Amino acid sequence: MTHIAVERNRRKQMNEYLGVLRSLMPASYVHRGDQASIIGGAINYVKELEQLVQSLEAHRHARLRDDCPVSGDVDSAAAVPFVDFFTFPQYTMSVRHAPATPAADASADGSGGNADNDGTSGSKQSAVADIEVTIVESHASLKVLSRRRPRQLLRIVAGLQGHRLAVLHLNATSAGHMALYCLSLKVEDDCRLSSVDDIAAAVHRIVETIEREEEEEEQRRRQQQQSCT
Repeated sequence: MTHIAVERNRRKQMNEYLGVLRSLMPASYVHRGDQASIIGGAINYVKELEQLVQSLEAHRHARLRDDCPVSGDVDSAAAVPFVDFFTFPQYTMSVRHAPATPAADASADGSGGNADNDGTSGSKQSAVADIEVTIVESHASLKVLSRRRPRQLLRIVAGLQGHRLAVLHLNATSAGHMALYCLSLKVEDDCRLSSVDDIAAAVHRIVETIEREEEEEEQRRRQQQQSCT
């Protein structure tokens, strides 16, 4: 009888929690009253709110940039958008306050610094992107802030799939010369990346490769232009 009472109380408490959760979002996100529908609707609602926040941040950055195009009083959040979206990034770009230049790119090739393996590792300086990974059981949350590049998101997704990280959901927002990617990932059983630092390092290598190949392509174009002249 004790087990029956405990189970009854557990279900009652769960129903109360689900009722509170359902009351916090618009009715259009919950098509049925069962647990799966409520939780699934809440996840979709939170993801749309996240997308809205990113879009508003992009607009805020654009307005600040237009109001103070050359002012030195603009704070770091205005100089580089989306920096406040990162709490404990495993990798952090060394140049934050100006669009990347060839000299800055040359100084951002490394990935120095050490990181712990506890999921809240310290930032690594001189990276080509801000990268933050968190893991809960077999699901990972990935944030990447980097310079905008052609087909970059497609190549990142392809690289993740190559590491057996399935993309469940993603948001992409851009502001100025920067792009923010937020991805929800499923860590497959045969994935060899076992920690947040492993995943962050793999993503950094992907972005680093994209940047290096873009620079090589740009150099080839310049050489062709010079040879034509």
